[in-house]
Amino acid sequence: MARFTSPFSATSTAAEVLEGVDLHGRSAVVTGASSGIGVETARALAGAGAHVVLAVRDVAAGRRAAEDVAHTHPGASLEVGSLDLADLASVERFTESWSSPLHLLVNNAGIMMTPELRTARGWELQFATNHLGHFALALRLHPAMVEAGGARIVSVSSSGHGMSDIVYEDLFFERRPYDPGQAYGQSKTANVLFAVEASRRWAAEGITANAVMPGGIWTNLQRHWDPQALADTKAYVADAGIAMKTPAQGAATSVLAAASPLLTGVGGLYLEDCEEAEAVPEIVNGTHGVRPYALDSENATRLWDVSLELLRST
Repeated sequence: MARFTSPFSATSTAAEVLEGVDLHGRSAVVTGASSGIGVETARALAGAGAHVVLAVRDVAAGRRAAEDVAHTHPGASLEVGSLDLADLASVERFTESWSSPLHLLVNNAGIMMTPELRTARGWELQFATNHLGHFALALRLHPAMVEAGGARIVSVSSSGHGMSDIVYEDLFFERRPYDPGQAYGQSKTANVLFAVEASRRWAAEGITANAVMPGGIWTNLQRHWDPQALADTKAYVADAGIAMKTPAQGAATSVLAAASPLLTGVGGLYLEDCEEAEAVPEIVNGTHGVRPYALDSENATRLWDVSLELLRST
């Protein structure tokens, strides 16, 4: 099968990708939509006519983001919902209040390179938030997506998946020294594997899922980085002439996966710069390509089963 490409590129914005796309009558949930690429994803979807729910941990910040979107698109249909992905009770409350078809689920929220932190259930925080919280959210919203017909899921991953495959023998760093990069890496690998398996399991119900790599963007996501490491990275990027994206450009691949007619009925891909990434033995220049283990179907099925068991054990 030919690799998916599009007329868009690394410099395209989310608004450009959705130009001419009509999403009136469709509903969307965007997690982590209070800042960064999340709010730009919500802005583009709302601008195309979708009813957008900004699912956020900080409701006050979410309301400010919604006001900002409404300023760009007066009359936009917006709603703010409280959602803490690290707290399964919060996921349950959010989904219990959902009572209509859901056409678009953008699993955008994430944390990166945190110190060693754990949820109340003892799960390592990055894996719990980035993967397990979104996994639980999708499972609970599955009936609403079936009802919508042709629903799409966007799983926001990262080139950081190249730092680690899933370490099933020690998912939560209980027997090995905690490494924030490896913890982030396996959570982002999990985001890709989720898209692969969700597409396989739910395709007959009209649901497709794709993983996306937004690109290199300076956002609040880097807030847990060591200050010196962040400064060194920014200096390296500047010296090497590496082009960083704006949040609006970073959201372009997300909205392409969420709503572009070009991807109707297509699932299980890892997209970057508005096209399907090439499988590579290592990530090129720190940002490009997808590692084969993140697309492996057996790995995807195993992770799904392990994740189900974790949720059932709570």
